[in-house]
Parts: sequence; C-alpha cells; structure tokens
Amino acid sequence: MLEEEYEQRRQLPPHLRPAPPEEPRFEFAIRPAVAEDLPSVREIYNHYVLNSTVTFDEKPMTLVDVRKKFATNERLQMPFLVAVSPGGQLLGVAWVFPWQGNTSQRRTVEVSIYLGPAATGKGLGKILLAQLLDDSKAAGIREVIAVIADKGAEASIRMHKNFGFKETGRMGKVGYKFDRWLGTVMLQKILK
Repeated sequence: MLEEEYEQRRQLPPHLRPAPPEEPRFEFAIRPAVAEDLPSVREIYNHYVLNSTVTFDEKPMTLVDVRKKFATNERLQMPFLVAVSPGGQLLGVAWVFPWQGNTSQRRTVEVSIYLGPAATGKGLGKILLAQLLDDSKAAGIREVIAVIADKGAEASIRMHKNFGFKETGRMGKVGYKFDRWLGTVMLQKILK
C-alpha cells in the first residue's frame, strides 16, 4: 500500500477527531407576501405539484394563477404569508383561501402551507401555521379546514392535530396521481 492510500484510509480514534463544523442557524422572518414574492411562491408550490402527492394538482400553477389567488386574498383581507431567509430567499408560504373557492363563504377557509425543499424538518411549518391561525382570527375568520393527502403526509396531519384541528372525515380514492389512487383526511378548527 502506498503512503498516500494509507493516509486516505487512516481514521483517528473518535476522541482525537476534530469536532464537526456547527451547522449554520436556521434563521427566517415571517411577513405578509408582496407581489414580488409570487414567482418564488409559484416555484415552491410547483415543486409539490411535480414531485409529490401533497397536492392532487398535476399541472403546474402559472404566475397568472398565483397572482389571482393573491389578489383575491388581498381583496378579502385574508392572510397570505411568506417565510424569508436573511438573504431574501423565500423558504415557505402559507395562506388561507375561501372554502371551495366560494368567496361568499369567506368566514370558512382552507389552509395551505408549502415549504421549500431546504426548509423542511426545521419547525418552520409549525411557526407558519401558528401565525396563519392568529392572522386568520384577527381577520374575522371562524372556521379553518385542512384537506390533507391520506398517504405520505402523516407529519402534516399530526401538526394540525397538535394545533387543535379535529378530524372530521376521510374520503378514499378521490384523487389519482403518479399511477395510484389517493384519499384525503379532512380536519377542522373553530377559531374563537
């Protein structure tokens, strides 16, 4: 064995190894979305459209679609939040929208939270949901509904239940994506 190969294979005992570098702190700010955020909102949402069953949508959302949703939320004075890194990168988005798109039912809304791939598993979803619920209550919203895929979204279901959402029903095989049938779990929370 050559000396270079030996040096590459050699491992120091654990107590002599240098400490691994500390991971940088995960920092962000949550604020209301502005029009300049919408291309990044679309990018995060479309990641889930193309790579997961978190949404049953199969066709990526256009920027026009995102702008319409944002404009409706602004007109109805409903929360539409973003989480942004100190460098300005959009890390996540959360909004409520009138249940089943019916603006006459604006006191009953469906909640949506989407995180950028690098922001998952860090507790950001919980912080966004807490802020979204507070802002929804301040906006006069009474009922908040979450419709969650029944497979692969167990963490989301658990998070909503931890915030006091109650399961109100399940529907099996109501969506078809990636060559398989999917169901939904419906949860509801009354804001008092």
